Amino acid sequence: MKLVSRLSIKSIVFAFLALIVITGCSSNSSSNTPDTNQASNSNAEATATPEETNADANTESGEEASTQFPITIKHAFGETIIESKPERVATIAWANHDVALALGVVPVGFSAANYGVQDDSGLLPWTAKKLEELGATDVNVYQDTAGLDYEAISDSNPEVILAAYSGITQEEYDTLSQIAPVVAYPTVPWVISWREQVQLNAAGMGMVAEGEQLIKETEQLIADKASQYPELKGVKAAFTYFSPSDLSSFYVYGTTDPRGEFLLELGMEFPESINSHFTPETGFALTLSAENADALNEADILVTYGDQALLEALQADPLFSQVPAIKRGSMVLIPDGTALAAAGNPNPLSIEYTTGEYLELVADAIQKINQ
Repeated sequence: MKLVSRLSIKSIVFAFLALIVITGCSSNSSSNTPDTNQASNSNAEATATPEETNADANTESGEEASTQFPITIKHAFGETIIESKPERVATIAWANHDVALALGVVPVGFSAANYGVQDDSGLLPWTAKKLEELGATDVNVYQDTAGLDYEAISDSNPEVILAAYSGITQEEYDTLSQIAPVVAYPTVPWVISWREQVQLNAAGMGMVAEGEQLIKETEQLIADKASQYPELKGVKAAFTYFSPSDLSSFYVYGTTDPRGEFLLELGMEFPESINSHFTPETGFALTLSAENADALNEADILVTYGDQALLEALQADPLFSQVPAIKRGSMVLIPDGTALAAAGNPNPLSIEYTTGEYLELVADAIQKINQ
């Protein structure tokens, strides 16, 4: 995995966010840290449903779901054909292994997580928890921060390589394809929703119906969690990024980004004062100068990566201090380098593991709206 183009911006403390912004601007980045831009769910059906598979090809009640082969999966680099159900599944980049694990499949190899990990395991806590549940004690984790470890990937002898959530280049795709069929992202590097991650990766494993069931279960989990906080309904919220070392500009993640979309899934709304700045060419995140801080004025709460020191810096800034949500402190501050920060780019395992904690922080911010 290459962190070069993304870890270099703003502050190393906020590397994760910088990574996301930079990679989103460059289709040539193959960093293993996600850009997590998300295509619309309407695209998910078209791109993730293979031409030759029957997503509804379930057998009679009580029998396992089945998929007809060969499966043809369309993606940014063309088509990948899966001739038969793969027994050995490898993954690269971010969260693809979590999708496999959520479907009960332990990959023969996968990339180490490089953000939010509190030890040297290369595993985020929800990944470690699921591996333990599946009884997987000896896992093959690629240390690929300097670039894809083709030798290690090849040595794992995979029958398919899942990379639906990644930023691989054409060259990397071609090289990986010499090892095994590769499932890449739909159209743009790192632009994919958590649903599309499941659909594409499940299709690559010959588990289309199981993937759809996982999506339904995850959607129900989100709905159940959100129902415990009725005060979220209709709250105007935006997911932002401020660099404490440079407050001359800021970023807002749109509703085509997993972070922005997840706020909507929880029952909140995206402020029109921000949405009006987005165009079809904007992409997953909007960059605005501090002079446009008033675009945030309609937001009841703001979610961002940082701590109390960041909030104090914003409240001391002559421009940002005029934004109502910042002035009253109705902000969700997600500590940098934590598992919760890594979960900002969700997948079924991270959603299950962190949504409760996230909702508590959101509810606390909402309580400050009328103070």
